[in-house]
Amino acid sequence: MANDYLALDAERIVETLERLAVRIRERFPESGLSRVVLQVLDVARKAQNEAERIRRPIWWVRLLAGFLVVGLVALGFLTVASLRTPQLSVDGASLLDYLQALESVINEVIFVGAALFFLIQSEGRIKRQQMLAALHELRSLAHVVDMHQLTKDPDRFRPGVVPTASSPVHSMTQFELSRYLDYCSEMLSLIGKIAALYAQDSDDPSVLAAVNEIETLTTDLSRKIWQKLMIVYSSPLFMGKEA
Repeated sequence: MANDYLALDAERIVETLERLAVRIRERFPESGLSRVVLQVLDVARKAQNEAERIRRPIWWVRLLAGFLVVGLVALGFLTVASLRTPQLSVDGASLLDYLQALESVINEVIFVGAALFFLIQSEGRIKRQQMLAALHELRSLAHVVDMHQLTKDPDRFRPGVVPTASSPVHSMTQFELSRYLDYCSEMLSLIGKIAALYAQDSDDPSVLAAVNEIETLTTDLSRKIWQKLMIVYSSPLFMGKEA
């Protein structure tokens, strides 16, 4: 039971996103944000399956590695069997043949050993590429969420602010704007949690660095949103309501 709180639960992340999608759809049914959250939800569901699949062994790689291990052992026995002291002839031909045969066996052992090392490393490389591709998608989604809140400027509620002809058209009330910004912040936080799913069972430096980058990005973007929220909440005209 205690171990249940030591790792992120992908199902809980998906459930939280499903509730968030319903909340956004009920509050802003025709907004672009209601479509973005569905994309994030789709990625979360895919991450739930992808993280589980990546944790499983890649059996074809391991089978090939096993065959190479058997081949390497067999070549080792051949090398040992070939290490017999040759009977030197007058012209030294038997010694030359012996050295050439030994060199050939050693080269084969080195080649098979290098192939085995490559296969052992290849499973990690395949999984790294899969995780980095998924993390790149999450990074892009974080920027998409940021674009949706970019023009949601709470300064327009301040007295004396006069919009220009090119200013964005604002139709939200202060309360609606606060909910919109809060939904964006929640979504960014959940994107960071989806990224962390890939790092739970990985010690690959590239994957861990990519996850940390996404978590830093989503935290910085959320911080900008909360600066806007503080302006909204500090307005004397703001009336808080339930989400």
